[in-house]
Parts: sequence; structure tokens; C-alpha cells
Amino acid sequence: MTSMLNISKPSNFHEASKSFEWKEAMKEEYQYIIKNNTWDLVNFPRGKQPICCRWLFKLKFKADGSIDKYKARFVANGYSQKKGIDFEETFSPIAKLNAIRLIIALTTKNRWKIHQLDVKSALLNVDLNEEV
Repeated sequence: MTSMLNISKPSNFHEASKSFEWKEAMKEEYQYIIKNNTWDLVNFPRGKQPICCRWLFKLKFKADGSIDKYKARFVANGYSQKKGIDFEETFSPIAKLNAIRLIIALTTKNRWKIHQLDVKSALLNVDLNEEV
């Protein structure tokens, strides 16, 4: 456990770009973004403020405490956030193992059908009505 606490994660792109493992993690995330057509490069509209984006870095560990995976996510802070309320927060919904167990138990008890799929990188893809 103490070996996991002594490993530092980069706090920004500049720090991460000095490491081969973090560069590979960022490259993998970028490839998913491109593959899923998450965004398009467009001309910036006059009089608008850009959405701030940043890289988040996380280490995944094996049961023995060794590093399993370097994980990098590119996230937008969001157009609806208000300074002083949730400006510094980012959101990445995930399914916890306990929630999955609960869903499986409920479907078994109620004889519901359940469908499973693997998602390497879950992305929000909806049409926006707001100008972002």
C-alpha cells in the first residue's frame, strides 16, 4: 500500500509529456476521441469564450500493488459551470462493481432480461441545442 502512495501522477500536460507511459495513455485517449467523432475543429466565433479543457491522470493498480495501467482522460470543464460553485470539478460517470452486482441481483430476482456490452471508452454523444 505504501508503494502506491509514493507514486506521483502528473498534474498537467507538461509534466505528463516527459513520461513515455503517460504519453501513450494520452495518445490512446486521443485516438478514442478521433475514432468516435467526439468533436470537430471549427472556426472560433467572435465574442465567445472558449471552453477550458484539461488532462486528468490516474493510475490503476493490480492487487499486488504494482501498476496495471496509466489512464489519461481529456475533459472539458463545461459551458454551464459557475465560478465558485463547480468551476473546478470534472465529471466522468462510471459503474461501480457494487452497482453492477445490485443490478444483476435485481434482474435475477425479477426475471428481467439483461444485456451486456463492453465499452473501452464511454463518450457522451448527443446533439446540443445550446451554442457552446
